[in-house]
Amino acid sequence: MSNRIAVVPGSFDPPTLGHLDVIRRAAALYDETHILVVHNPAKEAMLPIAQRLALLEQSIAEGGIEGKVVVASWSVGLLVDYATDVGAGVLVKGIRSQIDVAYESPMAIVNRHLAGIETVFLLPDPAHALVSSSLVRQVANLGGDVAPFVPPVVAAFLDTGSRGI
Repeated sequence: MSNRIAVVPGSFDPPTLGHLDVIRRAAALYDETHILVVHNPAKEAMLPIAQRLALLEQSIAEGGIEGKVVVASWSVGLLVDYATDVGAGVLVKGIRSQIDVAYESPMAIVNRHLAGIETVFLLPDPAHALVSSSLVRQVANLGGDVAPFVPPVVAAFLDTGSRGI
């Protein structure tokens, strides 16, 4: 395993500017960064995984993110299985608050125990610290303007009423 390959997992439902901030910084730190869309059974998805992948790919391309970035999905097995398969030694997680730390810390310890994979926590840019996909979904579903919180391609997609397609 190499610590030069990182995996940035998340539901990305929908991708936010906070996600892009973490992706941009991870891509600058690692030789190869895998952005992994995973299914979270605790959340009801607004967008199908294929749509999230497409929106992420376009957001990364339009966002000027440099470096080798791979966008993929994973739904079978453990997250560390994917990381091991691609030779990653690091998971990168964005942390917005102490609640995120409390939620992510046990998973980081278990992932290290299961596969020797470390987890790196990145703090958000303060401009994105309070934005979550859950909040964006709620605003979008109630007809609000999500443009300040998401990449332009995501805002345009959500604005067309194409949600769930």
